[in-house]
Amino acid sequence: MTSTTAPAIEATGLVKEFRGTDGVVRAVGGLDLVVRPGEVVAFLGPNGAGKTTTLDLVLGLTVPTSGTVRVFGKKPARAIADGQVAAALQTGGLLRDLTVRETVELTAALFGRTTSPVPFLERAGIAHLADQKVGTCSGGQQQRLRFAMALVSDPDLLLLDEPTTGMDVRGRREFWTAIRHDAEAGRTVVFATHYLEEADAHADRIVLVSHGRVVADGPVAEVKALAASRNLEDVFLALTTDPATASTTTEGAGR
Repeated sequence: MTSTTAPAIEATGLVKEFRGTDGVVRAVGGLDLVVRPGEVVAFLGPNGAGKTTTLDLVLGLTVPTSGTVRVFGKKPARAIADGQVAAALQTGGLLRDLTVRETVELTAALFGRTTSPVPFLERAGIAHLADQKVGTCSGGQQQRLRFAMALVSDPDLLLLDEPTTGMDVRGRREFWTAIRHDAEAGRTVVFATHYLEEADAHADRIVLVSHGRVVADGPVAEVKALAASRNLEDVFLALTTDPATASTTTEGAGR
C-alpha cells in the first residue's frame, strides 16, 4: 500500500443514465461522495438504488453520463493500472477448471508478480482448498477466493460487492476479522451488503443511497439517530421507502 493524502474516492455530481425500451433510466442521479483513506464504509441501499452502478463507475467499468469520479486523485483506470484499487465482486471473474492456487497465481501474473499465492489464500481462509478445482467450491468459498485475488496487488482501496454472500457464520466472522486487520494497516474498504448487521458491526461510516442519491451519510451511531433508533434497519426503511426522501448527512460526514 502507498501513502497518499488525496481522497480514496471523490465523486461530484455523478450521473449515470441507461437507455432502454421504455426510455432513459437514471441509475445514479447526482451523487456526491468523499471517502477518506483508511475508512471502512458500508454502502447500503435497496435493490435498484444505484449501488452496483456507482461501484462500476469507481472501477471505471462504465463511464458517467455527467459528473466526475476520482480515485486517489486519478481517473479510475489510472488508479487501477497503478494497482491502487481492487474489487471482489459478487459474480464472475473465475475459471471453473483452474485450481484455487492456479487462480491466484494467474491473478499475480496479470500484475507482473511471481509471489507465492499461499499468504493470500491464508488471509482469505482457504489455504486448505489450494488444490481444489474452482468449479467444485461452494459459493462462499468462491467469494473468499475473489477476496484472495483482490489482495494480490496490495491495493490502497478495496471494493467489495456483497462479499459474504454464501458464507457460513464461521466464514463471515473470519472474513471480517481479515478486513479489520487490513483497515488497521491503512487500507480503505468500501463494501455493499444486504446484511445490515454487518454494516452495523464493521463499518466506521454508513452511506445510504436511494434512487441514485445519497440520503444519509455519517458514523453508524449518528445515522441511527436520524430515525431515533438503535436499529439500523429502522433507518434503512425510513429513508429508502419514499422516493422524495431528502438527502441527509450527519455533522462532519462526507468532508
